[in-house]
Amino acid sequence: MIDIELLRELTNAFGPSGFEEEVVRVIRKYCGGMDVSWDGMNNVYVKHKSDVEFKRPVVMLDAHTDECGFMVQGIMDNGLLNMIMLGGMDLSSLPAHTLLIRTRNGNKVRGIITSRPVHFMTEKEKSSPLDIQEMYIDVGVSSRKEVEELGIHIGDPAAPEVSFDYDEKRGLCFGKAFDNRMGCACVIQTLKALQESAGDLAVEVVGAFAAQEEVGTRGAQVTAARVQPDLAIVFEGSPADDFYYGREKSQGAMGKGTQIRCMDRSYITNPAFLEYAHELGDGKKIPYQDTVRRGGSTNAGKISLSGKAVPTLVLGIPCRYVHSHYNFCLKDDIEQTVRMAVEVLRGLDEERILHLRRQDI
Repeated sequence: MIDIELLRELTNAFGPSGFEEEVVRVIRKYCGGMDVSWDGMNNVYVKHKSDVEFKRPVVMLDAHTDECGFMVQGIMDNGLLNMIMLGGMDLSSLPAHTLLIRTRNGNKVRGIITSRPVHFMTEKEKSSPLDIQEMYIDVGVSSRKEVEELGIHIGDPAAPEVSFDYDEKRGLCFGKAFDNRMGCACVIQTLKALQESAGDLAVEVVGAFAAQEEVGTRGAQVTAARVQPDLAIVFEGSPADDFYYGREKSQGAMGKGTQIRCMDRSYITNPAFLEYAHELGDGKKIPYQDTVRRGGSTNAGKISLSGKAVPTLVLGIPCRYVHSHYNFCLKDDIEQTVRMAVEVLRGLDEERILHLRRQDI
């Protein structure tokens, strides 16, 4: 069962790209009894403790810790803040929404992304495209001096201000940063599910929580080099598409189980890994849905190209409205994703690993 408090703390944590410290602390808190380490980039590494050391193939469980956010680029004389985005968000979803700016002393200051009231807009302005250079953060002051007195500096990060909520009756999660704190939760829950039987596995499992995915999958380049996995499973809070396409085209519907990614802009799945996941899903009645994406990418792009090439399986939790302030997803889809990962790891043996690594051709 998924720990709802884990989801709450992970998604509420402040963590735009490059500023993931709060997320690191939550991961450390929930990985008790395991070996946890981290590096200077905010990447976190978790593995089971063992009294017996023997060489086994390594499977890396990846999820990225960062969320789409913002950075203060400048402070105007009237107290408004210029901003840039950390990651890709649709500009039309930003005006009039709140965010939190984290100052250098750790305080968080609420701001509102500016929006011009319709009373002050011409008809042409109402239909004009938005420009991030003409959008500002208002922290409720009227001068640069007042901004500085709040402790805000150029370079300070900002993230959406949203609190997690869970509707137990419907199993519905609401909050921010489901891309990819839901993936982080899956890594933790998978590690916990295998904790008692880790010594019986044919592989060593390492959780690698990567920073800075939203700004170029940077953390995964470091984690893959450090862990040097033989296989990998990437967990993602994937964009649900059931409101944009009909049933015949939807490949990421909420309530339809884990999403197995066959291809995106940076990655083509290993066919043997895909076949293995299908075999487990069909045999153990784990609901899944295959997807081929014309765009987008995940850490699988970097991981699969690392070392001597790493067969990588991408499992996604369908989440509505990712890369915006507010997200929905279903607890059952998270649990089915964890089930798939656990069964994949339990079913690995020498013959299967050779097959996935294409060493039996």
